[in-house]
Amino acid sequence: MRMPTPLIALILALSCGLAQAAEPVARVRVAFDRNGETATQAEGLADIAANRAIGIDDPARIASISKLVTAIAVLRLVEAGTLSLDEDVGERLGMPLRNPAFPGTPITLRMLLSHTSSLTDGAGYWDVPLGTGIEALTADPKAWDTGHAPGTYFRYTNLNFPLVAQVMERATGERFDRLMRRLVLFPLKLDACFNWSGCSDAAIRRAVVLYDAERTPRKDDLRGQRPACLVIAARDGSCDLAQWTPGRNGALYSPQGGLRISVRDLARIGRLLLNDGTLDGVRLLSPGSVRLLAGPAWTFDGGNGAIGEEDEPARGGFFCAYGLATQVLASGDGSRCRDDLFGDGRRRIGHSGNAYGLLSGLWLDRAAGTGVAYFATGVPNDSTGAHSAFSRVEEQSAAGW
Repeated sequence: MRMPTPLIALILALSCGLAQAAEPVARVRVAFDRNGETATQAEGLADIAANRAIGIDDPARIASISKLVTAIAVLRLVEAGTLSLDEDVGERLGMPLRNPAFPGTPITLRMLLSHTSSLTDGAGYWDVPLGTGIEALTADPKAWDTGHAPGTYFRYTNLNFPLVAQVMERATGERFDRLMRRLVLFPLKLDACFNWSGCSDAAIRRAVVLYDAERTPRKDDLRGQRPACLVIAARDGSCDLAQWTPGRNGALYSPQGGLRISVRDLARIGRLLLNDGTLDGVRLLSPGSVRLLAGPAWTFDGGNGAIGEEDEPARGGFFCAYGLATQVLASGDGSRCRDDLFGDGRRRIGHSGNAYGLLSGLWLDRAAGTGVAYFATGVPNDSTGAHSAFSRVEEQSAAGW
């Protein structure tokens, strides 16, 4: 057999390297129904340096699925009468929260949860250090969509959820991470947490390192050690949580994306929603609250919303209906809305996530009583799917590989 020339050999080597780079560092998946798990899959490495294999009990920073879990806690507070979805959150926050172009229109929790508040991420949303307040962001004109009144236009905005967390803290006097443990994580027996606050030492040891598509560690390279500071440190570098005051800085524990959780525990949250708010004999939500969560609160009509994340123009067309922190799939007409991740035309609810090289999903077919939870690391955030605006990896993870 003739040996390849040096040029051909180089091309082959580069092609193999690119093909390898396109595959996830790790991916895990749990399929489930109302009664329990029906299938599991796991392959790859949770930690490349340690050569540690991934498992379905390993927690990862799950990105925007965190919003859905936060909304479950909000609705628990609404059911208890502690919060109202339609009150003026500016009054609850103790600071003005008004779009400067529409100063007479109150902004409500329902608007924040459904991304119809008219806020944007133009001024930022996460980098608010300990000891400072989030009003530095909301006072910036870049934080507002001045072309659309609150309640009239969908624009996916991470900043909504630090404000949701602040409302929760002001209403209860409890810190957001502790509230989430009390209202959702502990009752469901989940070894999960926001920004590693409250997770067990065993969970810390199983932490999934998040890599970008070039295999560079981007987040949670913990090496078995709990982070010294669980929040964004103060401007002087200190991390004294005695500086915390209720409802001043809801960004501290990353309510928009900072939940660390395994796919096995995500499946338990999915089963809670499939069972109308009950899991293993524990009721967290009423059936009515689950229906409210599922929505949709907003549906694209051709001009009433931005149907992609504005900082990721390559992934447009997959926001076409939305509830309260809940995406609705297969909701569009197929021309402008490419939101049918599963490619079967069945309506599902749940949420996607993407950050630091991770792509994730929790999706429920409530009519069939089935669902799937997954994440993959070391993958690009793109729209390479065959039948949707999601990526090839997400379509594979949804269906099973």
